[in-house]
Amino acid sequence: MRQHINAPRYIRLTLVASCMVINALVWAEPSSIKKGYETHKNAEAFIHTMVTKHGFEREYVVGLLKKAEKKPSILEAIARPAEKTKPWHEYRNIFLKEKRIQGGVEFWLAHEAILEAVQKDTGIPAHIIVAIIGVETRYGHYMGNYRVLDALTTLGFDYPKRGAFFTRQLEEFLLLTREQNQNPLMLKGSYAGAMGYGQFIPSSYRSFAVDFDDDGFADIWNNKKDAIASVANYFKAHGWQTDQPVAERATKAAKFPRKLLNVGSRPKTPAHELAALGFTPIARKTASQKPAMALEFKGVKGPEYWLGYNNFYVITRYNRNKMYALAVYQLSEAIADAKRAAALNTPSTSAVKA
Repeated sequence: MRQHINAPRYIRLTLVASCMVINALVWAEPSSIKKGYETHKNAEAFIHTMVTKHGFEREYVVGLLKKAEKKPSILEAIARPAEKTKPWHEYRNIFLKEKRIQGGVEFWLAHEAILEAVQKDTGIPAHIIVAIIGVETRYGHYMGNYRVLDALTTLGFDYPKRGAFFTRQLEEFLLLTREQNQNPLMLKGSYAGAMGYGQFIPSSYRSFAVDFDDDGFADIWNNKKDAIASVANYFKAHGWQTDQPVAERATKAAKFPRKLLNVGSRPKTPAHELAALGFTPIARKTASQKPAMALEFKGVKGPEYWLGYNNFYVITRYNRNKMYALAVYQLSEAIADAKRAAALNTPSTSAVKA
């Protein structure tokens, strides 16, 4: 079984030596700003935590904050995520495009041996892994251009709505750079500090990233083996059920209580009980005995109704928005269908249309 990267044996240098090396890199970087975060009103509490709780040198942490830059574009981006500003039919169209579907097929074919090995090792389907990477970074083509340090300090110190969360991620980020002997000024990611092919935030990296090829470093930025295995490990750790459904289309009777739509994050009511109330699957005569969620989305031609099962819930552990989970599922099905069609040299019936 592959090992997680936060095990002590993956730290090639001693703690002292690592800090000396990285500290030298930090101070060698030219400063391009007039004022950093070391004077921010919340900086002292953060510095104290890193020094007293984690044993960092005070000068080292102050030096990093001094070189961190506030990015107004990050604050603008986090205020208008697509999940909260678009209805389902518009959100879906961001991802269910032919180019992204074919990109998924190409990524799958290029890394088929790795995907098969990871699927065998974890039970996570290859097309789900590919779809996640497709949604997150277009198969590694758009992994983010913000320095992670800038993103996390900007959001941790200047975005009060979620400041505590991002300050914690900044703490995790400095820990992972120390553990992995990485320069915190060099790693880049999204506006929210997510990194690599699968866009792991620092706490997810430390908990779920995998060194699949046993080279001593879980490299989710450049090593596709590690990146693929890390996404799969994330899903396995959050309870993916092998060979079980994700979601399926349904119809809603007028009598079905609207208060049961889009309720909670985890499926709790058996699908057959929802069917008895008027929320029934389209593709089968007998509803499943498994717990499900009754979901409603704004489609092009009116409401779309879906049953979401445990594996749908697991996808929402990656991103809590239900539209995100449905987009990943539909993209995964479209990629799998297009790959089968390509193998048979027949036209694809992938679900590009709503």
